[in-house]
Amino acid sequence: MTRTLKVADREKTAERLLNSSADKFYDPEVDIDWAAPLVEGLRYTPEHRCSLYGTALWDRMSEEQRIDLSRHEVASVASVGLWFEILLMQMLLKEVYRSDPTTKHAQYALTEVADECRHSTMFARMVERIGCPPYGPRRYTYHLAKLLPVIGYGPALYGSILVAEEILDKLQRETMADETVQPLVRMVNRIHVLEEARHVRFAREEVVRGMQTITKKELPYQRWLLATTSMFVTRSIINPEVYAAVGLDKDEAHKAALGNPHWHETIQWAGKGIMEFLDENGLVGKPGMRAWRRSFLIG
Repeated sequence: MTRTLKVADREKTAERLLNSSADKFYDPEVDIDWAAPLVEGLRYTPEHRCSLYGTALWDRMSEEQRIDLSRHEVASVASVGLWFEILLMQMLLKEVYRSDPTTKHAQYALTEVADECRHSTMFARMVERIGCPPYGPRRYTYHLAKLLPVIGYGPALYGSILVAEEILDKLQRETMADETVQPLVRMVNRIHVLEEARHVRFAREEVVRGMQTITKKELPYQRWLLATTSMFVTRSIINPEVYAAVGLDKDEAHKAALGNPHWHETIQWAGKGIMEFLDENGLVGKPGMRAWRRSFLIG
């Protein structure tokens, strides 16, 4: 199998990331003007990234309704991101718990937890500021996900982190450069993108190291867990309650979104880079292929 990522010594990578974290980090409480008014008429996500864009239902919606849907969808994405970051913090703390805390690797993991605490607070404040509920995932997903920090380990653990982070990162990079989107949303995205770059490097190297030592016996479990987690992540990004919030029939709209080729293309576009990486490292394959297809990350 091919591995294109050059992996440095684990301690050297962690030390470099620690130095980068000390040199540049953001405090959303200080760096975001939460009192600034929202701009009338601006969207909250790029129009073509709304889950119903391109459907017959979208064509029937008013412009005001479309903008409102973008507001509720960005709240759903942020609150689902918050939910997954809390899971991520649990998984990282589990790794630190069984590590030597004097190593740079463990210290960077703790630094990443500190970053994610700020990001979670930032997402929560944005959802509050734009006047939406903290949707999060659906209840059965919320409860099922409690198992992940318990059963997750090795390359699948870090791979799951990467799927969630890199899909969100791709969407946020586009949004933060789009002047049709609310300045508050763009600033939140900018902060998250800049700090997540370190987290992505850390996790990618851990995937490569883990795959160098994984046994043939363990590989099917790692593939299954990663694919299943990824399916729940992509299926949870938009909580169906957002459709009811803008006056649509929830079941009709949810069905339209799940069958929407434009939405499938958005997920594939956002996940293209991480899927190539995971495939190169042998983590995309049986017995996880059905879950990968259901995730929309594979056509």
